[in-house]
This record gives sequence, structure tokens and C-alpha cells, in this order.
Amino acid sequence: MIISDYEWQGLKTRLGRSTFRSRFHLSPHDKEYVHLKGYDTIESHAEDFIRKRLAPSHIPNDGKQTPMKGHPVFIAQHATALCCRGCMEKWHHIDRNHALTEGEIEYAISVIMRFIKDELELES
Repeated sequence: MIISDYEWQGLKTRLGRSTFRSRFHLSPHDKEYVHLKGYDTIESHAEDFIRKRLAPSHIPNDGKQTPMKGHPVFIAQHATALCCRGCMEKWHHIDRNHALTEGEIEYAISVIMRFIKDELELES
């Protein structure tokens, strides 16, 4: 369930209306890290974070599991409302009361990577 260009533009517009979500951008250090590691590695990190921190059906610290800094994926998660199951439910209509399906995990990763790629394109 990869996000289409059309869906991404709509989501980006909605997220842009949120004062909280729209303040998240990759720092020069984050961008350098992405360039250094490459998209495949960053995507692997995103998958690992999603599977460990968001995919289980019960998350004891939901709402507090994603740091606000320290990795480009964390920034992207907050910018795209994929930081906790509550935000996923509110913004992406993914019910918080079940383990994420493979399609939902794939969707989350694709949204995160679209955000990161868009941020890198802004510097060009």
C-alpha cells in the first residue's frame, strides 16, 4: 500500500495546515546523514522503527515512543503524523487497536520516505 503522488499531495496539504506538523523539517545535519547513508539505509531504519515502535497491537508508551530529534526518520514521523498510533488514527485513519498489517507498515514507510525525499529536493 504505497502512497500515490495524488494521495501524497493531499496529505502534504493537510499536514501543512497544522502548525505543529509544518514546523518539522530536516536540519542540515539530518540531510547530510541521509546523503551519507543513502535512501536504502534510511528506508531500512524507517522500517525497523515502524516495526518495533508502532506495529505492535499494544504499545505501553504510545504517544511518547518517537523522539523529537536524533534521526531524520524521527523528524519525518512527526512531520507526517506517523509518530504514534493516536496520530496514525487521527491523520491516516489507521485504527490503533490492532497490530499493523504489512500494507499499513509499507504505507507508513512510503510516507516517511516521500517526506525525506521532498525535504532533500527543497535544497536543490
